[in-house]
Amino acid sequence: MRELAGIVALLAGFLPTAAQAGFRTPESVVRNVYAHYGQGTPELSKGLPRDAATARQFFDPSLRKMWSALRVEPYDFLVQSPSWKLGPVAIAVIRRQYDKTYVAANFDNCGRPVTLNFILVSGPEGWLITDVESPHDSLRMFLEQFRN
Repeated sequence: MRELAGIVALLAGFLPTAAQAGFRTPESVVRNVYAHYGQGTPELSKGLPRDAATARQFFDPSLRKMWSALRVEPYDFLVQSPSWKLGPVAIAVIRRQYDKTYVAANFDNCGRPVTLNFILVSGPEGWLITDVESPHDSLRMFLEQFRN
């Protein structure tokens, strides 16, 4: 019986799962984005990583390459600042429209209020970010503007 459990566990490690890309709910995507902006362990306090694995986990295919491309940006779009000390993040679904769900994230960054609207799509990989809107810009436009 132990041998069978060991074989199943070994094979499960080779099979792609929804946990490797995407999330189960739109809210969990946003919650996990801001988990990277805390004051906890160093690997979870440097902002959302720009590597391919993180891009695959959080972003839809059309945004992945843009997220992980090397570039010099004046600030981190997801906190609207080059540095951060975030207050509590309030997350709420504000609209469900066909295949997209809009989730608002509200928080204070260094005492300044920030509101961003995440646009998420559900697919075979789970929920993924297709864009993020600030009052003046979107993540897609921001990344396009500062690409090398």
